[in-house]
Formats: sequence, C-alpha cells, structure tokens
Amino acid sequence: MRFAPLVHSALAAALLVASAVSLPLLPVSVAAQAPAAAPALDPFGGLHWRHIGPHRGGRVTAVAGHRRQPGTFYMGATGGGVWKSTDYGQSWTNISDGFFETASIGAIEVAESNPDVIYVGTGSAAIRSNVIKGLGVYKSTDAGRTWTHIGLRDVGAIGSVRVHPTNPDLVYVAAVGPVFVDGPDRGVFRSRDGGRTWEKTLFLNDRTGVFSLVLDPSNPDRMYAAAWRGQRKPWTIISGGPASENGIFTSTDAGSTWTRTSEGLPTDLLGKIDIDVSRSNPKRLYAIVEAVSPKGGLYRSDDAGASWRQVNANPSLIARPFYYTYVDADPKNPDVVWVNNLSMWKSTDGGTTFDTVSTPHGDNHGMWINPDDGDLLIQSNDGGANVSRDGGRTWTTQYNQPTAELYQVDVDNQYPYRVYGAQQDNTTVIVPSNAPHSWSPDDTLQYWTQGAGCETGPIKPKPDNPQIVYGVCKGEFSRLNLATGQEQHYWVYPQNRYGHASRDIRYRFQRTSPFEISPHDPKVIYHTSHVVHRTRDEGRTWEVISPDLTANLPEGQGISGEPITRDITGEEVYATIYAFEESPIEKGVLWSGANDGPVFVSRDDGKTWTNVTPKDLPPGGRVQQIDPSSHRKGSSYIAYYRYLLGDWEPYVYRTDDYGRTWTRLTDGRNGIPSGTPVRVVREDPNRAGLLYAGTEFGMYLSWDNGAAWQRWQLDLPVTPVTDLRVHRRDLVVSTMGRGFWVLDDLSRLYQWKAAPTTPVLLAPREATRARLATSVATSKTPDYPGAVATIDYVLPTEAQSVSLAILDGSGKEIRTYTTASGTPATTPAQGMRAPGRRRPAVAGPGRTRGAHRFAWDLRLPGLPTAANPDGGGVGPMVVPGVYSVRLTVDGSVAGTQPLRVRLDPRVTADGVTQADLEAQHQLLVSVRETASRALALSARLAEVAAGGDAAKARAAATLRTQLVTASGSYPQPMLIDQLSSVWRMANQADQRPGRDAFQRLEDLRGELAGLEKQAGALR
Repeated sequence: MRFAPLVHSALAAALLVASAVSLPLLPVSVAAQAPAAAPALDPFGGLHWRHIGPHRGGRVTAVAGHRRQPGTFYMGATGGGVWKSTDYGQSWTNISDGFFETASIGAIEVAESNPDVIYVGTGSAAIRSNVIKGLGVYKSTDAGRTWTHIGLRDVGAIGSVRVHPTNPDLVYVAAVGPVFVDGPDRGVFRSRDGGRTWEKTLFLNDRTGVFSLVLDPSNPDRMYAAAWRGQRKPWTIISGGPASENGIFTSTDAGSTWTRTSEGLPTDLLGKIDIDVSRSNPKRLYAIVEAVSPKGGLYRSDDAGASWRQVNANPSLIARPFYYTYVDADPKNPDVVWVNNLSMWKSTDGGTTFDTVSTPHGDNHGMWINPDDGDLLIQSNDGGANVSRDGGRTWTTQYNQPTAELYQVDVDNQYPYRVYGAQQDNTTVIVPSNAPHSWSPDDTLQYWTQGAGCETGPIKPKPDNPQIVYGVCKGEFSRLNLATGQEQHYWVYPQNRYGHASRDIRYRFQRTSPFEISPHDPKVIYHTSHVVHRTRDEGRTWEVISPDLTANLPEGQGISGEPITRDITGEEVYATIYAFEESPIEKGVLWSGANDGPVFVSRDDGKTWTNVTPKDLPPGGRVQQIDPSSHRKGSSYIAYYRYLLGDWEPYVYRTDDYGRTWTRLTDGRNGIPSGTPVRVVREDPNRAGLLYAGTEFGMYLSWDNGAAWQRWQLDLPVTPVTDLRVHRRDLVVSTMGRGFWVLDDLSRLYQWKAAPTTPVLLAPREATRARLATSVATSKTPDYPGAVATIDYVLPTEAQSVSLAILDGSGKEIRTYTTASGTPATTPAQGMRAPGRRRPAVAGPGRTRGAHRFAWDLRLPGLPTAANPDGGGVGPMVVPGVYSVRLTVDGSVAGTQPLRVRLDPRVTADGVTQADLEAQHQLLVSVRETASRALALSARLAEVAAGGDAAKARAAATLRTQLVTASGSYPQPMLIDQLSSVWRMANQADQRPGRDAFQRLEDLRGELAGLEKQAGALR
C-alpha cells in the first residue's frame, strides 16, 4: 500500500523530529538558517499495521464503471476510500491509499471518452451523523494508479461528478456543501481544463446546495441539477425547505446558465431529489422527490424536463430521503426504471408500478448500469457494493470488502485475544487478533463471529469469562452466552424511543450509548443515558447513581427531521452521556462526558458528582471519549468533538487534579493540525505520558504527555480512528471505514529514549509458542503473522553486515540469520481440495540506518533434503524456556538480550506438559540426525554408482534404491521418505509422540545401520 507523508507545517515537521528522538527543539527561525542536517533517525522502522477484519463490506454510496471495460468497476466507501475490481466484483483493490487525505467518497465518474481518466468527489452526501468530511476532488489519468488533488477542498459533501462524453477535461461537480454550517461553497461547479481551474455556475444560497446532476447523453450541453438543502445539527436533520430554494434546474449551454424547471413539482416544500435521463429516449426523465406526503414519490417528465407529473406516490420509494434517494433509468428501455431506497425497486411500465429486487444488503443507495448491457450493473448499499450480470437476479458477494465502519474496540484475555466492536449497518463483530488455528483462512473462510447488541454497540466480553459477551443496541442492554447462542435482554426501562421527541423520553439513551465494566469488579456494569445506571447482577436490576449530567438545553430536545420528514432513530438524541469510565487505579472514581458538553467526576462511587468541564471548552460539543490515567491518580484525558457544530478543531484536554484544572493539549500548532478533529486519546498503560490520538484523518503520537504531537500513520490507511486499546503491548484500533487494525508489539516505544550512537538491541517481549497459520492480507483474507518473536534493534549508521543469532539456555547457537539469509517461498501445488499455501519468505535482518524489526518464527531448521541439506520446510518449534538473542554488526557483538518463550495456554489447558514437548523435541532431533545420515549415505552411494568399477557401481545403485524413492506414479516410499513420514506425524501438533513413533524410528535407524555396513564394504 502507498502512503503519502502529511507534514502540515515547518513547525510540525520540527516537532516530529524532536519528539521522536528526544532532542531539544530549536526555534523555527534558527533552524531555518542552519545548514541542512542529516535526516532524523526513524524510531519506527519495521513497524506495520495489520488488518484483521472483518472482511464484510461497509456503506458505499458511489459506484461507477465503463462501457468498454465490462469487468472493471469502482466503488467509493463512505469511510474506506476508492476500490477497483477488474474481475466483475470477485475481488477488490484499494486505489486511493497514499493519495487521498480523506476516506469519505461521494461520487465517482469514469470519462466515457477515456477510461483511464477518473474523477472522484469526496464527502458522501448520505449525511448520517457519522458523516466524514470531504476534501474536494481527485483525478487520475492512469486508471487509478496515481491521483492528483484538483481543488474544491471546501465544498463539503459531493453528490455527483459528471464528465462530458467526448471531452474528458470538461467536468462538473454537484456540491451539497459543508454539512453542518451555511456558506457559499455549494452548488454546481465546472472545469473546462480537467480540474486546474473551477467556476461556480449554479448557486442558490448559503444553505442550499446541489445533490444530483445529470447530462443529456444525446446533447451533453443540456443538463439537469437538483438543488437541496441538506444539513445536520446534533439534535436534528434538515432535509429540504421552501420550493423556491430547492427543486430542479436545467441548463442548455453546458452549465453556463440555469433555469428553474420544476413545473408540476410541489410548490410548498421540496427536499432531496435525484434525477436520471433515459439514454434510449432523452426526453424521458425520472425524478425521485422528497415532499410532504402524499406529494412525494416518483415524478416523470416526457418533455425533457419542461414539466413533471407524479407517477407513483408509494412512500416506500422515498423512505428516509436524506439518506437514500436514488433513481436510475435503464439505458435500453425508457419504461424500465430503478429506485434505490430501504429496498431496491424496479418498474417496467414507466414507474406506474414497482416490484422489489433482492440485494445482498438493505439500505440501498445507487447503481451504475453498463450503457451497452442493461443486465450488467453494480449496485451499492450499506453492506458494500455488488455486481450483477443478469439484471439483479444474482449478485457477487460483499464478503470481499474490508471496509467496515466500527464505532469502538474492546479486547479479551484469550490467546489469541479477540477484538470486539459494532459495525455500522450490520451487527456487532468478534474478530481474532491472529490466526486462531493452524490452518490458514481461504477466500471463503472468515473467522469473525457476531456478538451481543447490534450495529451501534458497544460490545464487551466479561473479563473473567469471554464466553459471556455484553452488548448494547441503541441503548438496549443484553447478555449473550456464546456457548448457547442465546442473548438475554435487560433493558433499562424498555421504552420504545423511536419517534419520540427527546424531551419525552424517560431515559435519554443515544444510539451509541456507552456501557463500561468496572476494572475493579467484573460484576459491576455502568450504562448511561442522561444519568448513570449501575447493575451488579448483569442487568437484572438497575439503579440510578447520578443526576442529569448533561447541559440539557431545551432547543435540543424536540422532534428530529425537518421541515418535511421525521427521522428519529436515536442518532439525534442530544443531552446524553456519551463517554463514561471508571479509573483503573482508583475504585469508585467515575468520569462522565456528555454529547452536549459537560464533564463530571464522582470520587465516592457515584454518591456525589462535580461539574469539572474545562473552563475554556466551547459549549455544545460531544465528549467523544474519556481516558483516566493508569499511572497517576486524579489524571484523565478527554477527546472533545465539535464537528456536528461545524467546528473542526482538535480538542484534547488533560487534568491532573480530578478536573479542577485542565490543560489543552492540542492548539492546532503543536503537531495535530487545525482542521483535524480528535475522536479518541489514550495513554499507554506501560509508559506514562506516551499518548495515542485517533483523529478524523488518522493516527498521532505524543512522547511527552501531549506537549507535542507527531503524525504516526505508518502504513495505516487514512480513515477516521474511532477507538484504540493497548493490550499485551499491541495497539488495537477501530476505524470508521477500514475495520480493525493491530500494530504488534510496542516494546520498542517503551524503551526508546534518544537516538543511539552505537547499535542497540532492544529487549524483546515474551513470545508465545503456538501453532498459528499465517495469512497475507487481501480483500478477502486478514493479515496474520502467526506466532513469532519480534526482535527490535537500532543502527545509527548503515552497516555492511548484520546477523541475529538465537541461543538456547546453555548458550548454544540454534539459529542464525544474516543480511543475506531468508527462507525462500515455496511454490504452491494443486492438492485434492485446493492449492497449497505459499509460505512467506523470512527476510534477513535489515542493515540500513534506523530502527529495524525481525520476526523469528520460533522454529529450528526443518528436515534436511538432498536439495537443502541444512534443513527446509517447516522445522520443529523450540520448547518453552528462556533463550537469548545476539546482535552482531560488522563482525562485532552489539548486544545480547534474553527472550522468554511461553507455551500456548490453550495447549497447557489441554494437558500438554513441558516434559511432553521435550520428548517430542528429542524425537524430531533424532529423526533429523537420522535423515542427515541417510542423505550422506545416499550421496556416497551415488558417487560409487558413477565410478569406474562396474560391480561396485551396480551394488551401490542397488543399495541406494533402498534409501531413495523411485520416480513415477505412486512408487513405494523408501527409507528417506519413511523418515519424512515419522517427521510429518510428530511435527504437526504439541504432544508427546506415541510409542509407535519411537518404535518406527528405531526400526528405520536399524535399517540405516545395516545399509551403512553394506556400503562400507564397497570402499
């Protein structure tokens, strides 16, 4: 994957360098005059983010294709960037990573005259409360291999991008505008020079933008635009307004001038409108129109937009119009029209009647139909994108799209540990952090499972029993037993809150209302509405332990959805507790943060509460997350989020005195730049003052408790980081569009103090000896490293040679890796069931300047073969114990560190002992030694067989046939292959080998001794 560095200013760059290596920071003016210095030593070399799933698609609102490339399709996820398929949707590759500054995609258009030219408008116009900011338009001239930003950074959500059919440089953008505030950056924009310059050609006012834009295929100078006021506030959705400010507009001069052409549409209020033109009859237009019931529905024009008439008032065609309002005309038949909404609808009589068409996921958004084949189409919905080659009768899978939108992350204490979260538009998910088995996942095997609760979460395992999983669904608490599959529900006051004004709800639970398990007592669970609820019996009984801990301003307590369509699903419940934590080091110290601003603390287990909101905190925003320190009593961090009020500044605060005073850690100039909202901040539990911040556009790190920050993206895709946890020295994050990611082993960060002047070997963390499969990341499979020991070292200058030696407890060298070493990949062979897995190569230790990571697979050399007498294939795993790692640089030992290897706790629970593994190890060593003797004998016999003495040659050849298996179909396996059979049986699992294994080895050793004796007579 490609990732572009983001350095926002000279000061930010200087801060990055200084904080990374703990050097004093020079004033910018002095640094600017100084001679060019050598690049700072990178402390993060070799660190890698792994995607672990789920490989289940997230919301997609933009799709495209090209008529001359029938198997190639593009999709734009609302938080996952742009993806391309060249095999009719069987697999997908991300093509925006490393180029786009935001992962929110609003529209994609491939130039009809040149399929290499692609325009992408960022910022989805399906404006949920978790909408991600758009940052303008990108263009590719090489089919998506590279991209250039071409402007319109401030237009917010983009509903449509259109390109002239014969001139790829003539492009139009329909901009809804900034979603949360008024302003002039909305309407229709045109570029005549491929995006180098832009002009605004249609503008209504500061609050009304344009969602839909379509060109007449028979006369592209004629085009149609649908104006829409689409905005959000924390407490409501605004969709539409006076018909005079919304509606349909037509241009006949390539967008230079526009005329309102809304005759026949409602004249009081108009909301969101989507338009399409029939290619087979360009005078036929369809429009799906939000209006006051019963005026909403499907409208049709048969005179090129001069007049409109309602042809279908079915409210199902216009459900939740702010979210999905899409209409598409069939390219071949003017009477065939599709409407994407909660369901997908198809009409074959010009819109008079409709039938539903099943799609892999509900909540349908849009589609692209190949102009030359009406049966070939790609369709998008809240589960991803899917391709059909038979007009929607069958579809490709959505389980090949790693674009899940996740609200939070939690972990358990299993091995490998599981990762928990709630996937928007789907279910909660539980994903293993590493391969849970010794066999690798293929393209259809996915290891995630569903948990308690629903798409909003959160979800958490019971700390002392991960078979029990607690979850929340839009404020409704439940307990799931994974063994029985039954989910018991214990809602706090089960009032159906849909459709109610917030003021009429007894307990104001937000759609993503938090719950937390006490770190001091797993029986204590907190759950928050506008007050704090507590249970000590898994939800059977709840008690209220706080007053209203919100601002509860009256203007935020009405009906959501205006001025046309009510939409009350819990997202807009304002004045509710959005973040809650108990101190991990002080029992009964409780922290609360509301989505309308206030921060409270209780130091007496909820008996009393104190408002400790930072004095300089702007009002009305959301306390997105709270993190009480694991190192200092009274210390806590908050991430404050005001994007729903149009404020995109980063707000991170720290208190060290229980909230009496606060320090703002982000001023827009100390590393996290202005315009980068922070969703989560946490202090590392293993190093005080080491902070991680997940923002709207990726990751940041602070070494000094927030005084300075640096961009810390590494190879993580640019997407909002919604939550993060440090667990067993791994950093685990959830994202709003790219699933879960793990950065393995943070031990290096805990030991880093300053750039070294001599080579340094850092202390490795404990490794777990386990038989875990490896898996390479694709759009269908996770990134699993298997069981490895990570070894970190730092080189202050480039070295000529580097070696890493593994020593056993007696100091004997058992493995050595050098800059030229590595395990070659094996070629996969077709088996009875599937091709064999390619084993990834083990790269040799790096020798360049900087920090390096080497992953040892905890194995000894494999069984020797004629082609590889040192041992190939899969060797035996070392037994648990204490080993050492020795670093040698340019012939000099640079350091030695102990490495502890523990046994997989699951194996221990199964009754396998250290003695069992030592017996297994001894057997495998004996097999290896015997195989080496057999191979040496085979080589000697081959030399004799090739010699000049005919009698000895015949005798040697005859003896050698007892060692080496003949070629051909199903030959009899001879001694060397018989040894391989013993090896294969004894090397597959952790066990004490059975008695027959030892007996078979002794018999083979006896046969070999006899052959050696006969061979001795041939000398």
